[in-house]
Amino acid sequence: MEKIIVVEGKSDKRKVKGIIREPIEIICTNGTIGISKLDDLIEDLFDKDVYILVDADASGEKIRKLFRKELPEAEHIYIDKMYREVATAPEHHIAAALLQANIDIYPKFLDMRMR
Repeated sequence: MEKIIVVEGKSDKRKVKGIIREPIEIICTNGTIGISKLDDLIEDLFDKDVYILVDADASGEKIRKLFRKELPEAEHIYIDKMYREVATAPEHHIAAALLQANIDIYPKFLDMRMR
C-alpha cells in the first residue's frame, strides 16, 4: 500500500525527505488547512497509509484534530514538545519517530543518536 506523510510546510518536507529511505509522497498543508482543502485531500488519501507529522504547537494540534475527525485511520507521528517544530527538531529525533511508525529511514540518522 502506498504511504503518504502529511507535514505543514516546505521546510518540514525537505527535512523528512532527507531522512526517509523508501519512496513516500510528502504532502504539505502549508500551515493551516481548511475543510474544503481537507476534503479534496481525503479523496486522494482514501486507500493509502497516511501519517500525520506536524509541529507540536497550536496549529499542529488543529491539523491533527481535523484529520482525527475526517480520516481516523491515519497514524499520528509526534515530535517532542521541546522541539516544537518538525523543521527544527534534530534529524535523529525525527528518524526515531518515523521508525516507530515502520517507515524505512537511512540508518545513519540512528547512528547520530548514539553519539
